[in-house]
Amino acid sequence: MKSLFDHVREKKMKDEQPLAARMRPRTLDEYIGQEHILAPGRLLRRAIQADQMSSLIFYGPPGTGKTTLAYVIAKQTAAEFIPANAATIGVSQIRTFIQSAKDRLATDGRRTVLFLDEIHRFSRSQQDVLLDDVENGTIILIGATTENPFFSVNSALVSRSTVFEFEYLSQEHIRRVVQMALEDQERGLGRYPIRITEEAMDYLAVMSDGDARRALTALEIGVLSQIRQREGQVEGTKEEIVFDRELAVESIQQKSLVADKSGDNHYDLASALQKSMRGSDPDATVYWLARLIVGGEDPRFIARRIAVCAAEDVGNADPMATVLAAAAMQISELVGFPEAQLPLAQAAVYIACAPKSNRSAQAIWSASQDVSQGRTAPVPDHLRDAHYKSAKKLGRGQGYQYPHSFPGGYVPQAYMPEEFRKSYYQPSGRGAEKKMKEYLEQLKRMLDKPGIKP
Repeated sequence: MKSLFDHVREKKMKDEQPLAARMRPRTLDEYIGQEHILAPGRLLRRAIQADQMSSLIFYGPPGTGKTTLAYVIAKQTAAEFIPANAATIGVSQIRTFIQSAKDRLATDGRRTVLFLDEIHRFSRSQQDVLLDDVENGTIILIGATTENPFFSVNSALVSRSTVFEFEYLSQEHIRRVVQMALEDQERGLGRYPIRITEEAMDYLAVMSDGDARRALTALEIGVLSQIRQREGQVEGTKEEIVFDRELAVESIQQKSLVADKSGDNHYDLASALQKSMRGSDPDATVYWLARLIVGGEDPRFIARRIAVCAAEDVGNADPMATVLAAAAMQISELVGFPEAQLPLAQAAVYIACAPKSNRSAQAIWSASQDVSQGRTAPVPDHLRDAHYKSAKKLGRGQGYQYPHSFPGGYVPQAYMPEEFRKSYYQPSGRGAEKKMKEYLEQLKRMLDKPGIKP
């Protein structure tokens, strides 16, 4: 039984917590966001309410409610709830948790929920320790991670769990979170006479980038700084505090844009850049390029993605795209950042604005698939290497016709055995490839004339 001293100490510790921690929802009804997995009738909500959960992995950006939901589950479940951070515990502590779970299950039949925040920080060997006991139900694991678990968590552990992806909170979600904090007198800022302007609310909703923790931290910093400035202390002020846009701008922390060069966000940004170039949107192209650059991405990685897009998505519709991409790669290597952003932007925008064709890419993909499946033709004798002595004795190169010796630089000639012949390259009618298409059609008409065979 807790003493009066214990209750006083707990209240003091709670009051000292940051606003974001104090305002954590205590029930599913208080929880804001993630309706795609927590709306009434959804699988996860039903499992939590029925206290019938299997192991779970919560994956998503910071400030979207992963840890918060774990603590809502802690209040809902009859099982023993053990919270831990994977960054601060080791294998010995995991084994202790597991043994306690076994003892608890054997003595009173209670299950154990082990919540591991930042589970991606566990090494593969540390994660392996959990496998058997997760599989046999000794512990119910709830892992939270900002990194794609299919990259960062042991595949065997992922296969034994249900993965739920958390999404950024919407601007309306952020407004609701801020309003609740302003009105809550017990845990929030409701005991202070605060008026927030619409412009300030809009600014917090936009600039928090879907991160509720960031919005609440900015609100708390702004409000408490005003109180301390006026009264010299936090408690007791009666004068209205106006939280306006200027105060919101001063209070909100600039979001860190440091690139995670191994996580899936690294590949998501690169994918967004390439798809924007492919989709002929120069504005989106420079935005995603800027995200990579400001985030500290290696210019060589960016240049490679631009070069691949030039060859794959523009191709022969505008061959200069590949030339410009190659030049951007060389220049960015020579000058480095910040100047490297200029040739990278030039090449990326050029590709976005160029006519598109992936016909050469499709041609090599199709041919490679045929070769991989065993469709391998012998090289015809007239195409074989004949530069060495005695090549003629072996019949190498005999019958080959040199195209430049004929009018127009072309002569009908078989370059593949007839039984292997297939139309791999089918040029589009876009950009420079239109001329290639017309030229190949002209050659085909020549072949179609009576008496002319390759």
